[in-house]
Amino acid sequence: MDIVVIGGGAAGMMAAVAAAGAEGSSVSGNRVFLIEKNEKLGKKLFITGKGRCNVTNACEVEDFFQHVMEHAKFLYSAVYGFDNHAVMDFFEGAGCPLKVERGQRVFPRSDHSSDIIRALEQELKRRGVQVLLDTEVRAVRTVQSESTEPPYCARIAGIGLHDRRTGKQSEMKADRLIIATGGCSYVLTGSTGDGYRFAQECGHSVVPAMPALVPFAVKEDWCCKMQGLSLKNVQVRVELGGKQIYADFGEMLFTHYGVSGPLILSASSYYVHQVCKTGEQEAKLLIDLKPALTHEQLDRRVLRDFDENKNKQFKNVINSLFPAKLVPVMPVLSGIDPEKRVNEITREERGRIVRTIKRLELTITGVRGFDEAVVTKGGVSVREVSPSTMESKRVKGLYFAGEVLDLDALTGGFNLQIAWSTGYLAGDSAALCDR
Repeated sequence: MDIVVIGGGAAGMMAAVAAAGAEGSSVSGNRVFLIEKNEKLGKKLFITGKGRCNVTNACEVEDFFQHVMEHAKFLYSAVYGFDNHAVMDFFEGAGCPLKVERGQRVFPRSDHSSDIIRALEQELKRRGVQVLLDTEVRAVRTVQSESTEPPYCARIAGIGLHDRRTGKQSEMKADRLIIATGGCSYVLTGSTGDGYRFAQECGHSVVPAMPALVPFAVKEDWCCKMQGLSLKNVQVRVELGGKQIYADFGEMLFTHYGVSGPLILSASSYYVHQVCKTGEQEAKLLIDLKPALTHEQLDRRVLRDFDENKNKQFKNVINSLFPAKLVPVMPVLSGIDPEKRVNEITREERGRIVRTIKRLELTITGVRGFDEAVVTKGGVSVREVSPSTMESKRVKGLYFAGEVLDLDALTGGFNLQIAWSTGYLAGDSAALCDR
């Protein structure tokens, strides 16, 4: 039996490994092909985690599902069948030692994503998977058959190929086909949404794709003056339509277009999912610069600073309260003349300063594009895919894995775990399925 996997990313490589089996494809009697349109495997995997590759998260398996944005139940079979600990055992066994860092994030001990890719490549070679690079899939072939049992309307037949080096067109037979082409994030790595087109041509519904885990664009001009400023230990809240949709503590970063950083990326996933439901885009981003202090405590702190510097100008006193880039902005936002001496600042004005510190407000106008997004929200509808096998409910012998599905999660290794788990289940199911 010929099993073909489209896409040499995390999900695709794991699917091919699983399809070939522990003893290799020659022993199983199946031929396994992995097709990648780039010149090398794992191009997106190489840049994940800033080049360190956050392989998975070492949390309890039950806790994993709390980090999935939607359709967590769909993942039960996949994750419990090949969970985070199984993933760690796999890479350790393939010669790539791992380590666990803050937030239970798992990385290769070397801090090099290339070691993860190398481990997968070695397993592909060991198990006899035939890898075709610089090869683009142009079409997926299906056949209608009177013998095709319900609910299937067709079965997989093969694929049309284009050799990007020679320009040659060819056909390849496929008894089982696994689509693991990723989403639309990081377009330069080859994630161009091909899998969505293949799915639609096979009769599948595709939930519109949107960038997720992505920076925010904001309306306020003063934000660009903060470019490069990183804020640690702040609280961020997002309000959309008057309703709080996200709140957490951590680190964020100002950019020339808005805001980014770990807190913001997580907030963006909640924002994008809510936008899809309501259609509203403009939201409030509220930053508490001093979350460890109550309003009263902060007021006393400000008052103490003022008492110690009575004859100094406001702009020269707030250096101890804010990073340098915020100093010229805060007087404007609090409505206080920066030249004003602090012994002339009224109680009401001091209250405005405190409120500005505790509620620094920005207006979110939307998110940045797919080229800056970590993952894609949307994709092939999971309602049309069997959660126990990853097989299509419409086309026999067709499977899906990874980001091409309408699945996304928060940062911390959870998205890669989805890729490993669904890839493994798809590959294993394709290999075990009756001819």
